[in-house]
Amino acid sequence: MSQTLAADDPAAPGTRERVFSGIQPSGASHLGNYLGAQANYVALQDRYDAIYAIVDLHALTTVHDGETLRRLSHEMVLDLLAVGLDPQRCSLIRQSDVPEHAELAWIFNTCVPVAWAERNPTYKEARDEGKENSVGLLDYPVLQAADIVLYKASRVPVGKDQAAHLEFSREVVRAFNRRYAPVFPEPQPVYTEAPVVLGIDGVRKMSKSAGNTIPIFAEPDEIRRLVMSMVTDPLRIKRTDPGRPEVCNVCQLHRFFGADYLQIQDGERTARTGCVETKQLLAERIIEFFRPMRERRAELAADGAVVEETLAAGADAVRPIVDATMAEVRDAVGIGPRRVA
Repeated sequence: MSQTLAADDPAAPGTRERVFSGIQPSGASHLGNYLGAQANYVALQDRYDAIYAIVDLHALTTVHDGETLRRLSHEMVLDLLAVGLDPQRCSLIRQSDVPEHAELAWIFNTCVPVAWAERNPTYKEARDEGKENSVGLLDYPVLQAADIVLYKASRVPVGKDQAAHLEFSREVVRAFNRRYAPVFPEPQPVYTEAPVVLGIDGVRKMSKSAGNTIPIFAEPDEIRRLVMSMVTDPLRIKRTDPGRPEVCNVCQLHRFFGADYLQIQDGERTARTGCVETKQLLAERIIEFFRPMRERRAELAADGAVVEETLAAGADAVRPIVDATMAEVRDAVGIGPRRVA
């Protein structure tokens, strides 16, 4: 399988626009994470000045145990390094190591009407479903905006179905720039061909909260068990019944793990093959595809210093950008000593 590439990528040879993306440390990386985001992160690090953040401040809205959050953040760094992020080709940081994320978010809070924050779909869903809610969840999009523009990132990788999420950050930038000074560029999307990956239930998007994931670094037997539990075409009752590969999640996932996916789909459509065979093949292909990454991750995990060294190097690399941006911001809003030209 080749890596997912940006479908609308304006970066030309010799130019290095800055791209930023944040990754919440919410648990083991799964197929949806890899196909939907991580493969693209790897591709973009050679085309952009790429900054990727483990957004542990965001994770505080759902993770309320300190040791758990530290472990999840540590594990996510290992995952990202194992799939191919290279600290020599990108900056990998931990959000909380750069406190200016929170400082800038507070400054943006003073520019953002409450009604804008209340439009946040995640906040509204949590409120309507009676789930645990907080001011942090309400304010989540403001911190996201600060994450991006603290580095004056001009590009943010998003799927075309998620472009509206970026518009809030653009609104925040416009509000700040109107009130104070034109400090920030409006971030633009780098559209990607990231697929929407359904979970093993075949209905909902693969996500940890839905409990329907296939972790990419799980042991082979666990991957086999999960793949064999996947829902296929609910109308294909018997082995001899023709299938509908367009609605079979197993058939759809085969697109990413072999060039012969059309033959596989035809086998399902004509009942030449059965769902069990198709699942078994998918499981083995997933295991083999991620085997080098699993081995790399095990090597990294054995090095007790690699995670913190990577994060420290990333924080050092972005520090000049952060200092320059915040000097402009503080001067514009009137906090701290005035800069001397």
